[in-house]
Amino acid sequence: MSHDSGPPAPPLTLAEVEATARAAHAGQTDKAGRPYAGHLRAVAEGVRRRGGDDEQIAAAWLHDAVEDDALTERWLEEAPLSRRTKDIVLALTKRAGEPPEAYAARILATPGALLVKEADLAHNADPARLAVLDEATRTRLTEKYTRMRALLGRAVRE
Repeated sequence: MSHDSGPPAPPLTLAEVEATARAAHAGQTDKAGRPYAGHLRAVAEGVRRRGGDDEQIAAAWLHDAVEDDALTERWLEEAPLSRRTKDIVLALTKRAGEPPEAYAARILATPGALLVKEADLAHNADPARLAVLDEATRTRLTEKYTRMRALLGRAVRE
């Protein structure tokens, strides 16, 4: 007798992905002390404005979840999401000790990931967002984002 768990769960809707991401990052703040969900929303909107599809928008909501330990890699693998969405999230998840060149190469090799990273970089490098940081942090982050843009081989589309 089979102990089949039945049909697979239907994929999460974008609203469910957003709610999951907001709950996972609840209590986290960005470098300026603002609720982290604001960054996730901005990246998801940036993906939408750049013509991204629902799989990329879902990945935008989840792009920092595994890296920030808000959700586990196992949760991601088992979640009712498309393989493409999962692959984009994993591509955007920085690994401890990983050189930026390897990180950029993985993004470029993963279909759909570059658009999400472009939206992420655009929000991270937003002058208004950087302006509230101390000068040393602002300089360090600006250099980091400029280097990543160069490694990705194209300027971020605003």
